[in-house]
Amino acid sequence: MKEIIIQRPFSYERTAYYYETDQMGIVHHSNYIRWMEEARIAYMASMGLPYKAVEEASVLIPVLSAQCEYKNYVKFDETVEIFPSLTYFNGIRMTIEYRMVHKESGKICAVGSTGHCFTTPDMKPLSLKKSNREMYDIFMKAMESGQKETV
Repeated sequence: MKEIIIQRPFSYERTAYYYETDQMGIVHHSNYIRWMEEARIAYMASMGLPYKAVEEASVLIPVLSAQCEYKNYVKFDETVEIFPSLTYFNGIRMTIEYRMVHKESGKICAVGSTGHCFTTPDMKPLSLKKSNREMYDIFMKAMESGQKETV
C-alpha cells in the first residue's frame, strides 16, 4: 500500500437520492449512518488505505458503535459535505467522527461517530502496531494531522 499525503480537511460529497427520503420528503435518519460509512471508506482511500487492500492484508475493521445526532434536515437532490476525522487510534481500536454540512447553506445537518476495532479474518483481535506497521503508521499520521487541524 502506497502512502498518500492527506490534504486536510478531507471531505466527501453526497447528494441525497429520492429513495432515501421518507413520506415528509426528507432523508430518512438511517441513511446518515450509511453516508458515514461511505465517507469512512473514501477517507481511508485518501490515506492510501483502500478498503479492498486492507482486507487483502487480512485486516478487518468491524463497527463496534455508531452514533448520530441530527441538527437540520436534508431533502432529495441536496448535497451534503461529510468531514470525517480520525479522533482516536491506538492500533487496536479507532474512532472516526463526522460532520455533515449542507453544501449550499453551510448549516450542520448532523454530527456522529463510529467506533471500530481491528481483527483477523476469523474475528480475532489484532494489533496493527505488531501485525502491520505500515498501516499503523498511516492511521497514526492521519490521527495526528486531524488533531492539529479543525474542520
